[in-house]
Amino acid sequence: MASISWCCLFCLFLAVFVAQVGFCSSSKVYVVYMGGKSGDDPDDVLSQNHHMLASVHGGSVEQAQASHLYSYRHGFEGFAAKLTDEQASQIAKMPGVVSVFPNLKRKLHTTHSWDFMGLVGEETMEIPGHSTKNQVNVIIGFIDTGIWPESPSFSDADMPPVPPRWRGKCQLGEAFNASSCNRKVIGARYYMSGYEAEEDSSRIMSFRSPRDSSGHGSHTASIAAGRYVTNMNYKGLAAGGARGGAPMARIAVYKTCWESGCYDVDLLAAFDDAIRDGVHILSVSLGPDAPQGDYFNDAISIGSFHAASRGVLVVASVGNAGTRGSATNLAPWMMTVGASSMDRDFASDIVLGNATKFMGESLSLSEMNASARIIYASEAHAGYFTPYQSSYCLDGSLNVTKARGKVLVCRHAESSSESKLAKSKIVKEAGGVGMVLIDEADKDVAIPFAIPSAVVGREMGRKILSYINNTRKPMSKISRAKTVLGSQPAPRIASFSSKGPNSLTPEILKPDVAAPGLNILAAWSPADGKMQFNILSGTSMSCPHITGVATLIKAVHPSWSPSAIKSAIMTTATILDKRDKPIRVDPEGRMANAFDYGSGFVDPKRVLDPGLVYDAHSVDYKAFLCSIGYDEKSLRLVTRDNSTCDQTFTAASSLNYPSITIPNLKDSFSVTRTVTNVGRARSVYKAVVSNPAGINVTVVPKQLIFNRYGQKIKFTVNFKVAAPSKGYAFGFLTWRSADARVTSPLVVRAAPSPMGLMR
Repeated sequence: MASISWCCLFCLFLAVFVAQVGFCSSSKVYVVYMGGKSGDDPDDVLSQNHHMLASVHGGSVEQAQASHLYSYRHGFEGFAAKLTDEQASQIAKMPGVVSVFPNLKRKLHTTHSWDFMGLVGEETMEIPGHSTKNQVNVIIGFIDTGIWPESPSFSDADMPPVPPRWRGKCQLGEAFNASSCNRKVIGARYYMSGYEAEEDSSRIMSFRSPRDSSGHGSHTASIAAGRYVTNMNYKGLAAGGARGGAPMARIAVYKTCWESGCYDVDLLAAFDDAIRDGVHILSVSLGPDAPQGDYFNDAISIGSFHAASRGVLVVASVGNAGTRGSATNLAPWMMTVGASSMDRDFASDIVLGNATKFMGESLSLSEMNASARIIYASEAHAGYFTPYQSSYCLDGSLNVTKARGKVLVCRHAESSSESKLAKSKIVKEAGGVGMVLIDEADKDVAIPFAIPSAVVGREMGRKILSYINNTRKPMSKISRAKTVLGSQPAPRIASFSSKGPNSLTPEILKPDVAAPGLNILAAWSPADGKMQFNILSGTSMSCPHITGVATLIKAVHPSWSPSAIKSAIMTTATILDKRDKPIRVDPEGRMANAFDYGSGFVDPKRVLDPGLVYDAHSVDYKAFLCSIGYDEKSLRLVTRDNSTCDQTFTAASSLNYPSITIPNLKDSFSVTRTVTNVGRARSVYKAVVSNPAGINVTVVPKQLIFNRYGQKIKFTVNFKVAAPSKGYAFGFLTWRSADARVTSPLVVRAAPSPMGLMR
């Protein structure tokens, strides 16, 4: 009998043990977002968070504390904790909770550019007619992979003391001490609780500190605010003096991104601290995968909403998916940036045996001493690989005997995530002496290949293959990469830059603007490749260009709101390239439109004198939320005040945004905008309209007469379907005075008629 009892007791213990193990293993990290700051003492907020957690842990305070990762209690409220799905569901129903969502991982959207945009000066980046010396009082926060503080780009030589408003800190950690911060890098923090909760932190290769091991964070910070470096170059390429957009501005670092990405709970902690620390601008070169989820289930949207309400402009990258409708970071309260080329390329010559010369993108610094046979990689297929598979130079797909001593022409699939650099290593291991890589997506990104190599597009690749197929003994020689200045047309919208329309709220145009993001030289982390500088491409690089421009505006106009700064950049942008021709899009060369570049390519020479701005504040964003379906109860959860939907818009298009998008025009529709005079006190502006195809646009009044600085005037834009059309049509509205041109893109799609035909 006793043996049976012991057996039952053991089975019961085992069942409880297994249940507990199952319970623990099914828990995961969630963000519990509770809206704006309530005014409670931060210590009380922590206690309240523990109390909420204890209620779903059977009253156990110990289990509540063990599950807790972060409390957000400065810029907004909420917490992060390890929860089961059931516990998360219970908390989502509690009073005061806006949303509960899993700890998702975000991806990084990964010089001469300032000369190309027309800014000159080694240290001050002066714009004619203005002094930008006040940039020493502007603090930029970078949410990224950290910083390499010893880089010459982050020297504090001749910089004044740290601004008194700064409330941040220099967090110590691995290879990072108090002296790692200075009068340039005035603050540095790191966040890894969200990362450690999701991944094996014992395998982490990065420094457990704000120090940058990947280079991405140092790169973006130096683009926006790097000091002048007399001889910045990449292994001899692109040599010359270089600096960031606001070289005397201060830098604050918030390291949230590790080897595999950036987790939501860490990102929110960084936003929370940055708002309290006193940054003026936040630069965020990362984002979610498309399609993006609801604004208040997205860490960057949440963080930027509360940052904007505290007067902090958030600049973010649009993403690198490159396809229509793939834009991310879609909220109207942040500024979203697409990527373009410059008039500088890095290229290698491909000389064929018939003396025909092609130029392909490359950062390869090795060179072929003599010409060699060139073959299509499919001719060197090995083992079980088909010729088609081998044409993509997959690992193990090449026959060493057939590839040895030859130049191989390989393909790179349009949707492939394979490394182009890895393909050159595969060719090298097979004995190849060079590689021509046909990029089916025609993304003009230069790569530091392992052997003499160059990337060409489809058309150039077709010509090279035609030479091979029609020549008895085809030969080729590939030169080392060189810097090519003056390449035209420029700028072009990069093929990888994500495009509109906005998949979440089509009435808000995204991206907002475009800036250089292709083959950008900037500071780097010597921990990766033992280099001080590197060349990268991505909307990660275009984002800090706009951050730098915004910093100069903040320096000259310190009282301007985030939306006023954004408006100044958008309404002064250009849709023409350096030859005054319409900007085009890689790879096909089609004419670009607002879904590619938003308002256009940034023009820093004009941003300080926009004439008029489209301003917006928290009350406007609340009305916007009401217009997209938020009721007063859910709105108050976000804002933590007595906000109502009394002032809501008839449609989201009515937000006072610098662009106007009507995604479903049924016969006619009107929107009202308000402009604020920030130019000459007494001035007159006249409306000039370029109608979208098939749409008649009228503006009332047609003339705006201002008598003082800061005066606001409303006007109405009326849209009416005039002719049947299919898809979106594009035009613009410009307010023109003697001194200024204030331009807004007009993006309109007519709704289908009841019979299914276009009106």
